[in-house]
Amino acid sequence: MGEKLTIMSSKLIKNAADRMVLTGLNGKSVVPYKGVGKFKPEAQKYAPSISSCADYPTDGNKRVDSLKKALVKCGIEDGMTISSHHHFRNGDLVANQLFDAVKELGVKGIRWFPSASFPCHEHLIRYLDDGTIHHIEGSMNGPLGKYVSEGNMKGTGVLRSHGGRYQAVQDGEVEIDIAVIGAPMADPFGNANGLEGGSACGLLGFALVDSEYAKRVIVVTDNMVEFPCVPWQIQGNNVDFTVEVEKIGIPELIVSGTTKITKSPDRLLLAELTAKFCDVTGIIRDGFSFQSGAGGTSLAVGEFFKDIMKKKGIKARFARGGSNKYLVSMLEEELVDYILDGQTFDLDGVRSMAENPNHVWTSPFTSYNYHGKGNFAGMVDVAILGATEVDVNFNANVVTHSDGYLLHGIGGWQNCLFSKTVILPLPLFRDRIPVIIDEVTTLCGPGELIDVIVTERGIAINPLRTDLIEKAKGSGLPLKSITELKEEAEKICGKPEKASLCDEIVAVVKWVDGTVLDIVRKVSP
Repeated sequence: MGEKLTIMSSKLIKNAADRMVLTGLNGKSVVPYKGVGKFKPEAQKYAPSISSCADYPTDGNKRVDSLKKALVKCGIEDGMTISSHHHFRNGDLVANQLFDAVKELGVKGIRWFPSASFPCHEHLIRYLDDGTIHHIEGSMNGPLGKYVSEGNMKGTGVLRSHGGRYQAVQDGEVEIDIAVIGAPMADPFGNANGLEGGSACGLLGFALVDSEYAKRVIVVTDNMVEFPCVPWQIQGNNVDFTVEVEKIGIPELIVSGTTKITKSPDRLLLAELTAKFCDVTGIIRDGFSFQSGAGGTSLAVGEFFKDIMKKKGIKARFARGGSNKYLVSMLEEELVDYILDGQTFDLDGVRSMAENPNHVWTSPFTSYNYHGKGNFAGMVDVAILGATEVDVNFNANVVTHSDGYLLHGIGGWQNCLFSKTVILPLPLFRDRIPVIIDEVTTLCGPGELIDVIVTERGIAINPLRTDLIEKAKGSGLPLKSITELKEEAEKICGKPEKASLCDEIVAVVKWVDGTVLDIVRKVSP
């Protein structure tokens, strides 16, 4: 039986980042952030109960007629924790179907533990209102973010990185009672992958931890194939029940066949300056590694990298994904030896993942889990990331906007901060609101881990990186201090007002080690 989650009174104390944070959360005590690398876990890894083959069909057929029946067979009760994943992004139908079934069963007080949420999950607000869902521990984007920011959720939300989510499950901080894994292709035994079918999404890596640690696991597919489903990204030996439904995802909202580089002159300048900086400081060299996102500016950075690499006759050893057609083209043109991919953002990425052995599947365990024996993040030479705000101490925010509303998830962003060089290409202002401010509204990444801020009006290097400052001297790049950039933005836009927030705490931001980095307050009406 899942633990019933209740609100507990909790005092606020100052953590190592000088932020006031909770000492208790949704009925459990929590550890305040102690600093980068300062918190050392002492417990054993969590493990679910041992299963017996005697309890499962000898013919391997674990099919159940409906998701509702599968939930009943899993012993669903009030107060349980149910997880889902976000590989279908804004085309996800499984989470909505899941909670329709939970509602029909009359179950209340569920802790929903998604790897991320999207605007398509606005459907679930009705279940937050009526108590079917008690609170969300996962990103709260779009309508869900607005709902939580306005103080409507009964419990306190918890925001984690992708690696932080794996850490939380592995460490037993979150015990999943029932994991529901949507799979574009599966067999009756539960082997599954995301490579084929009408809902193909490429990879199911975000659901790996759920399949390994949850007490009960349900695989839901709209493409049931004869055993064996190979290759298997989810192993049927970890699966209790399989369910076939009519549709698990909307293809055009899962992946895009038209991922595009920005056409904005300002954003292209950001990308060009970022690539030039990496070139003159020696980051781009034969055998280097990099990670960038799938946004328009990040894609443009990749294309500038590609031009520099061709001119120099060099190639990268590996690129960390999300993959897209531009990254795939670098692999196919032999400019990159390997793509180490966590998720695919377009149809070219799905195709490449299925066909090319050098397009390697990864998961948050190998890529990001901070409570492992090392991970891939620290091996990346440069990570190109985004942010909603940065302050004069290089601290950054990715989950709230300047008005305080939750509108983004953390994703792998925090984990990427452990790359050897972290660069944030950002416009100096958005909608006439400066991006560089005195203090970020919500702290998501400590400034000591953020190395360079690139804007269309200048580049600021963190004073801690004396090596980069020395290498960039005499390069002709527009180098400025972070304070100079802030002042320039304020001359153009004026000094921004702080977000109007209440005392009520609606969510917390966890650091990669499970400690509490910051709190998110309710937005004033």
